[in-house]
Amino acid sequence: MKTIYLDNNATTQVAPEVLEAMMPYYCDLYGNPSSAHKFGGQVAGRIQAARQSVASLLGAMPEEIIFTSCGSESDNTAILSALNTERGKGHIVTSRVEHPAIRSLCNHLTRKGVRITEIQVDREGNLDMDQYKESLTSDTAIVSFMWANNETGVIFPIEEAAAMAKEKGILFHTDAVQAVGKIPINLKAQQIDMLSLSGHKLHAPKGVGVLYVKKGTKFSPFLIGGHQENGRRGGTENTASIVGLGKAAELAARHMDEENSRVKGLRDKLEKEIIKVIPNSRVNGNPVKRLPNTTNISFEFVEGEAILLMMDEFGICASSGSACTSGSLQPSHVLRAMGVPFTMSHGSIRFSLSIYNNEEEIDFVIEKVPSIIEKLRAISPFWKPAAQSCQ
Repeated sequence: MKTIYLDNNATTQVAPEVLEAMMPYYCDLYGNPSSAHKFGGQVAGRIQAARQSVASLLGAMPEEIIFTSCGSESDNTAILSALNTERGKGHIVTSRVEHPAIRSLCNHLTRKGVRITEIQVDREGNLDMDQYKESLTSDTAIVSFMWANNETGVIFPIEEAAAMAKEKGILFHTDAVQAVGKIPINLKAQQIDMLSLSGHKLHAPKGVGVLYVKKGTKFSPFLIGGHQENGRRGGTENTASIVGLGKAAELAARHMDEENSRVKGLRDKLEKEIIKVIPNSRVNGNPVKRLPNTTNISFEFVEGEAILLMMDEFGICASSGSACTSGSLQPSHVLRAMGVPFTMSHGSIRFSLSIYNNEEEIDFVIEKVPSIIEKLRAISPFWKPAAQSCQ
């Protein structure tokens, strides 16, 4: 049975070109990049080339790129650095729909006396910019907003939010894990101080990420133990994965137009046909300001986990929310923040596409999902065929 993978916001396949670029660094070019000899020196040179590739994708300078182990490490580093460098400030502004890498850290910090303000979102997942403006104070150490939501794909006005923080001299960080490689980013034109990305979201391997730190930004390392990354992140470099991320960044820049045309077209077709055929279903999130690959669809009076299990029998892979919270039986915190009705939020499925998906796969999903929902509703004690949608 063929696997139809529509869970690319959870992780992506490693691109063949990326794997090919990585292989020499496991067996042939295995030297430590910190070594003084030429054998290690050539590895250090390849890390610098990867740094340049990532910087080019982001519109940044190579010296502003710090390689990390993942997006979560980058997020944690940015927040903790701000608290360490902005002495005397004990306030963080974030949103109610952030990834657990930010939310869990903030919950942890509240127990240490840090004050957290979570900005609300509306029914489409848009950030409340009026509340945000009012939340900024002289005690605010940092603002951290995701660039694009991992569950709905909704894109926040990061440029505007960063400029508002900068007016008050407040550091600004964005978790851009879902945005990088899908929408254009030019940090030279932004007032963003720090940005996080994760390799495995853009067809690089798991276990490698980046923290962008704008030149001149005060910075306090999270991992201490060596001179690597100019003393900003200790630990011997994950050379093969860094090289792979560099190649993935090149491919992402090359495929950006395809993401926003062909992939978006497939997403729109999937969404339109499912909503048309299945009653009491709805799309969650801003219909325009969202990632080109993502759709989050709710099916009333059915359980999302049951939908996933039945789709899995046909080889269809999707998600009921963030991969980091999929073990929870609670409705998505993102959909709750948006005010999605309980009967809808429990039956929400996120489909996230990539450049490796094709129209034949989308047609197959469109064919199978309606019968799955029909079977589940037939055994649901809450479903009535005449029920009206809670939109």
